[in-house]
Amino acid sequence: MTISTTVPPRPVYAEGSPLDWSEPLVGGTIVLDERVEPRAPWSGIVRAGDALTIVDVGGNQSADCLIYDAHDTDVRYSASDTLAWQGNAYLRTGSVLRSNQGTPLMTVVDNEIDRQDTIGGACSKESNTLRYGHHTLYQHGCRENFLAEAARYGLGARDLVSNINWFMNVPVEPDGSLGIVDGMSAPGKRVAIRAERDVLVIVSNCPQMNNPCNDFNCTPLRMIVTRP
Repeated sequence: MTISTTVPPRPVYAEGSPLDWSEPLVGGTIVLDERVEPRAPWSGIVRAGDALTIVDVGGNQSADCLIYDAHDTDVRYSASDTLAWQGNAYLRTGSVLRSNQGTPLMTVVDNEIDRQDTIGGACSKESNTLRYGHHTLYQHGCRENFLAEAARYGLGARDLVSNINWFMNVPVEPDGSLGIVDGMSAPGKRVAIRAERDVLVIVSNCPQMNNPCNDFNCTPLRMIVTRP
């Protein structure tokens, strides 16, 4: 029997893709420098005062992100509190990433694209089947990456809350509708966030390879932490 599929054949970035590993966006001593493979999760503790630079190595690769207080994971990132406090739908330089208690977790201290998204949510294998067909059910999404990485810290499904989509373009149209469209990023583009307390950061290098926003081409990320 011949099985037809619309799923692109490559599970990782295409050979010959332009990659720019770039450098930290905030000065200081580098205390962590790690690469995240395409479609893989990552996590780390960022100490208060340190800055995390996330590099979009291949361009338009979404870094889905969860943030928790490292010492009390019941205190975690809240998109609604963050947007309500700043009175704007987008994250830009100066945005304070707030917890479910309204307290600062991290601050965007530099950003090389126009705006960052925290409305679009994270993909999952279930949502992918609705968008791209049941034949994609075997593919994992960001939710599965989050669950796998969060389990290392004793966190489970009930602990997965609103997330940030670094480098993902989700415009809010004049009528209030949302789109997930071609990205505004490019190889080597960066965002830097400073920890306002010790935080646990969990990232899913988005496994989505059926969406044209990353040209069906999942690419690596680079995570760099600098200390003043």
